[in-house]
Amino acid sequence: MKFKSTRIVLLMMGLTLGIPGKVIAADEKIAVFTKNQTNPFFQAFRLGADSAAKQMGASTTHYIPTKPDSIPEQLSSIDDVVVKKPNGIVLIPVDYKAISPGVKKINEANITVVNATDRSEGGNFANFVGAHDYNTAFAAGTALVKALNGKGNVIIVEGVRGVLGNTDRVRGFKNAIEKSPDIKLLASQPANYQRLQALQVMENLMQTYPKIDGVLAANDAMATGIAEALEGANRKALIVGINGSKEAVEAIRAGKMLASGDAAPFLQGCFATMSVIRAVRKMPVPKEIIFPAIVVEKATLANYDLPPEKQSCPTWESIVR
Repeated sequence: MKFKSTRIVLLMMGLTLGIPGKVIAADEKIAVFTKNQTNPFFQAFRLGADSAAKQMGASTTHYIPTKPDSIPEQLSSIDDVVVKKPNGIVLIPVDYKAISPGVKKINEANITVVNATDRSEGGNFANFVGAHDYNTAFAAGTALVKALNGKGNVIIVEGVRGVLGNTDRVRGFKNAIEKSPDIKLLASQPANYQRLQALQVMENLMQTYPKIDGVLAANDAMATGIAEALEGANRKALIVGINGSKEAVEAIRAGKMLASGDAAPFLQGCFATMSVIRAVRKMPVPKEIIFPAIVVEKATLANYDLPPEKQSCPTWESIVR
């Protein structure tokens, strides 16, 4: 049976409570590379990877730069892992271009590897698992436009400029607000996906712009920093983030954020890890698994009551058809 591409069209919420399948005690060793310790997205991704490995009778070892998003550290960790020869690797590249030499070493060592979340520029992968950054940002941006009734002053707080995922998210945000001529984009500035940097960027922007009605943040970590800056200045604005993290759910519930585009980090961890284990076992996997754009907002909060640490991966068959 051959797969080309799987685009997930089922409603994802509720699937995270899937009943684990029968464990196959093959005990494959899977190395999982994520970008940093601080972003809740990667924390949820790692939990999904662990859940999937346990479900399939494998084990995971996590490789995380001590300095957030460090290219040299990730490349050095890849060198170490290639020597250790795990059965498979799940790779979220810190930088989609700079990671290419590391991917080449993985390929030369004939280690099965799955690319997750951010597409690598080059290399041979069993498949890609992720969300559609543009669609997710466009959906989240549209939620803000709707809440503002198509009028107001908006700023964008970007992630890391030059990174493909950030470029797509910013483009999605801009296209969403461009549909409303009465919305003015005041500024678009990077904060490198970091909460503290976003707080500082927001503080500076508030000094420049006395009236800000909405903020589009390229991830939830920055959105929480923006909310903190607004609260400290006793100002209000509607905030939208991306990732659908536990922190965003809590902030939406508390009225501190309007919405978040759900990038399904737990499910990405689940299905990236399932994919690499299946590929190691010579089982079929699709060329890519893309999760749909879903917006977390007050109307859908009930679907997010269970935090990632209490979730378990759904079965492969429940999503991949």
